Amino acid sequence: MSAPLRGIVAYPITPFTAAGRVDERLLAKLVDDMLAAGVHALAPLGSTGVLPYLSDDEREAVAELVVKRVGGRVPTLVGVSSLTTERTVHHARHAEKLGASAVMIIPMSYWKLTDAEIVAHFDAVARAIAIPIALYNNPATGGLDLGPDTIARLLQIPNVTMVKESTGDVHRMHRLVQLCGDDVAFYNGSNPLALAALVAGARGWCTAAPHVIPRLNVELYDAVTRGDLAGARRLFYRQLPFLQFIVAHGLPRAISAALELMGTRVGPLRAPLRPLASERVEELRAILVALQVIPGP
Repeated sequence: MSAPLRGIVAYPITPFTAAGRVDERLLAKLVDDMLAAGVHALAPLGSTGVLPYLSDDEREAVAELVVKRVGGRVPTLVGVSSLTTERTVHHARHAEKLGASAVMIIPMSYWKLTDAEIVAHFDAVARAIAIPIALYNNPATGGLDLGPDTIARLLQIPNVTMVKESTGDVHRMHRLVQLCGDDVAFYNGSNPLALAALVAGARGWCTAAPHVIPRLNVELYDAVTRGDLAGARRLFYRQLPFLQFIVAHGLPRAISAALELMGTRVGPLRAPLRPLASERVEELRAILVALQVIPGP
């Protein structure tokens, strides 16, 4: 299984009860809703799932619930990143045992890691599991920016087979193809660059947007796949204000606020994260009204 994922890879938010515990009942419903809307894969414990803010037990509970709820209907990509290699290996083994299709790793650091340290980190995880690994590059959250040359080195590790690129630089994809060939499994992680990345050959779009506009996301991917670029442009620019908003204001904050406007409260954010300011909520409300997600005044 060199690249098990294609299409819209949806990232569920991790909901909490009023008491601050993971709301497993609501998480199951969110998963069901996105599957019903036709997403092509589910990716628990990404940035939207507030992975770094969860305990090990919470992480394992979220991964288990999502993988079991999906039940093999679509691939599952479980985030297993941790500050240490030992914990990353631990979570990767747990995800494999659950039956996840693949795992995703962003190198996390306090001290800036060297390329040799990053390669050794991924190599240790790859030796510990047999399922594919997606390399996640997002300097805005992980604090490290992996250049194409470093990523090309990591792709030489046998089961590191996918790259999720969230810098918003589509040219990196072209550079990776030059370095590694056409078989590079590249996924877009920058919401406002979704159209450009898909047209350039990205195999999928990793996004939290399916919480709110799943059918628009799927229709955009389908339009690009069948070569309807005029239709794809119309679909993309219709959803672009929402995509720009959720990136600008932080995915957990923005998705939580959008769901609440739609009538689903996902509970308090895990401190120190705080809800959107009231003026931003009203800005988001106007965007959702324009998208016909919620009724107007």
